[in-house]
Amino acid sequence: MCSVYTVMRSSLLVLSGYNRACNEKRRPYQMAEDEPPGASLKPLVFRVDETTPEVVQSVLLERGWSKFDQQERNMEDWNLYWRTSSFRMAEHVNVKPWQCLNHHPGTTRLTRKDLLAKHLRHMERLYGAPLYEFLPATFVMPSDYSKFVAEYFKEKQALDAKLSYWICKPAELSRGRGIIIFSDIKNLIFADTCIIQKYICNPLLVGRYKCDLRVYVCVTGFKPLTIYIYQEGLVRFATEKFDLGNLQNSYAHLTNSSINRSGASYEKIKEVVGSGCKWTLSRFFSYLRSWDVDDLLLWQKINRVVILTVLAIAPSVPFAANCFELLGFDILIDDNLKPWLLEVNYSPGLSLDCSADVSVKRRLIHDTIELMHLHSLRNERKESCSAANGSPGVSLARKDRGRGRDLPHESFSKPGSRRAFSKDGTPGEKGVTACPENQHTCQPRAVLSRQEVRPPTREPPKAKPKARARHPALKTLIPRVSLIQARGREKGLSLCVQPDSSWVPGPQAGNFVLIFPFNEATFGASRNGLNVRRIIQELQKLTHKQCSQAAEEKTKRK
Repeated sequence: MCSVYTVMRSSLLVLSGYNRACNEKRRPYQMAEDEPPGASLKPLVFRVDETTPEVVQSVLLERGWSKFDQQERNMEDWNLYWRTSSFRMAEHVNVKPWQCLNHHPGTTRLTRKDLLAKHLRHMERLYGAPLYEFLPATFVMPSDYSKFVAEYFKEKQALDAKLSYWICKPAELSRGRGIIIFSDIKNLIFADTCIIQKYICNPLLVGRYKCDLRVYVCVTGFKPLTIYIYQEGLVRFATEKFDLGNLQNSYAHLTNSSINRSGASYEKIKEVVGSGCKWTLSRFFSYLRSWDVDDLLLWQKINRVVILTVLAIAPSVPFAANCFELLGFDILIDDNLKPWLLEVNYSPGLSLDCSADVSVKRRLIHDTIELMHLHSLRNERKESCSAANGSPGVSLARKDRGRGRDLPHESFSKPGSRRAFSKDGTPGEKGVTACPENQHTCQPRAVLSRQEVRPPTREPPKAKPKARARHPALKTLIPRVSLIQARGREKGLSLCVQPDSSWVPGPQAGNFVLIFPFNEATFGASRNGLNVRRIIQELQKLTHKQCSQAAEEKTKRK
């Protein structure tokens, strides 16, 4: 039988070198552990059901994977199972070492609206309400009815003649179904479980159109907690101009593309927004820079919202190996440049309905697979080190993997990254870049001095101001909190197998950037159990530091 290192080396040679910029197709093959070098290689296999998005299947086929056929293969002969619905706990327990699932157990507690509200309220009670001000005041109906009524009349009295605006959303529905916006509670009936939230009536407007951001997040593990954020995404627009005088106009108040595609103004050329109802996230941030907005600081705020939200359920998520979770965070920005969390989406929609969808979602799936290569290689190296030290558990696992199977263990191998966290969360000097051969990988943007001016909430002037030279148009965004190792990339440092304790998550895979853990303290606080209090303390320190830096930059510009 080949050694562990021989198998790893073979996998790396086969699976390295993907370069989408040159339109090369990856041909991911694997070698059986009990076969000698030079034996026939077998392609990776993905399994789907009727709910699996077409783009996922298309991308995997493009990368050289084979589709699982239960008529031709053993039921265990697959490497990745991707579907929209969750997996039963028994399926997680029985997953084989060479297999991977696209869902963690227990994450629906984050993506069901009422459960999300309950978990975030629990965090408020434990760690203070100011930390979780990114969630609008929320009430779960019908259990919170009396609390909502009390708050409603309290606010109405405080506002005197002004109206109080609220939004009601069914707890389990998606795509904008069943949502109503109201200012008067007369005749309201709450038969099913739903949530009522304070309606954000001062959203940031682009050409007088309301919008929100779809930010993609991948959690590759909860024990230890590892969170990546995608630096490209979608901005979804309402197709009628924002108007608080007409709360029944869904095309003016809801940004769901499933609703706005049916609107009369969808195909029309809307000032600033253009036709359709979607932008890429990079185009939106470029627009903000043209109005001298500190988009970098805004991105840092969004990073904190993501981390604090995932922390709300992380301690209670049961351990499950070989899985990941791709989530869609819906975030609204108000005219004070404050991000508000609207909801978190389970299996975010991956349909390709417009050019923005195609450019973002196809690459998103490519980079998700790249990320899993990076993550699983880290796990394999941990097992390799254990095997070298005579770990009996790994030996048994290895024997089980290669025992008479057409598809033995496959690690989605791709060279990953090791880096040294600094104590304050900034990149350390000793870093190894992930996927240095990937020309499509994001490059770190310079930290630019900006004058912090709020973008207009009204329609911008017809003669749009030119973007200043210090705001170059960039295709991707790199937050200051990200763990990109520019110095390591420049020096071209190589990987070596290290003891288990020295390995940390890779800083980047494609457009995915690691946002948690973000320094040595948070890495330590998430390894042996999850010390949430310590993590929040470190996050507050980082927030204070970023705010101080922003204030210093603003002072220098005066």
